[in-house]
Amino acid sequence: MRPNRLRALLNANQPTIGTHLLSTWPTLVELIGDAGNYDYVELTAEYSPFTMHDLDNIGRALELKNLGGMIKVEQTQWTHQAMRAIGSGFQSILFADVRTVADAEACIAAVRAETPGTGGRLGVGMRRDVGTVREGGSPAYVEALNEVVIAIMVEKRECVEDLDAILSIKGIDMVQFGASDYSMSLGLTGQRKHPDVVKAERKTIETALKMGLHPRVELADISLAAPYIEMGVKHFCIGWDVRILYDWWRINGEGMRGMLTGSAPAAAGKKTASTY
Repeated sequence: MRPNRLRALLNANQPTIGTHLLSTWPTLVELIGDAGNYDYVELTAEYSPFTMHDLDNIGRALELKNLGGMIKVEQTQWTHQAMRAIGSGFQSILFADVRTVADAEACIAAVRAETPGTGGRLGVGMRRDVGTVREGGSPAYVEALNEVVIAIMVEKRECVEDLDAILSIKGIDMVQFGASDYSMSLGLTGQRKHPDVVKAERKTIETALKMGLHPRVELADISLAAPYIEMGVKHFCIGWDVRILYDWWRINGEGMRGMLTGSAPAAAGKKTASTY
């Protein structure tokens, strides 16, 4: 079984850096590995079209470059997508749309082996993670499932209201606040910097740290990282492939158009979005 790089870093209380992909082209995973500095790649599958073959191919690229793999899954697919992603070689699952203690327990069950004391529901499979036929059903397989990093999105009003109880559940490792969904759940759609949203984000980070968990922050602009680092955050996932491409095309396209027409490159000075 392949060592879990993200788990090892968390256990050593070391900082981690990831980046997001919505594209399923494995070559992008290889380029991220070649760039250095990244510990894992998050496939943001909640928003991306993909097939089971894509998961296997990404799993191969992750192994080739010794990168961890995280997948973000939506609420109706927690069990199926977590199982298939782990089987393809992903070693961390980010669960979206958690609202209640029961939801969090279901997320943990979707990852752990169905063996006494784990609360898991996963059985034996013939997938890439076990070499298809080599280690399925072995003690090493059960241990690998126990090592899968479980991250949850704190992005719903109910989750924030019952945060202490949810984060007390054994098995959660990382916590990610989602300002966009949370603001919408309060009826403040699009107001990610509203005082109530900012307060909930701080509560999430402080509660996670108090309970010995690892808060993670997503950023498109790393210049905004300093306040989070001061709060004690060590884990960041930076950049989205689609945002990077869009910003480059917008800024440079407008700049080139301005050079050809004699107008000012209006987009050149615009800032990009800081978070999703």
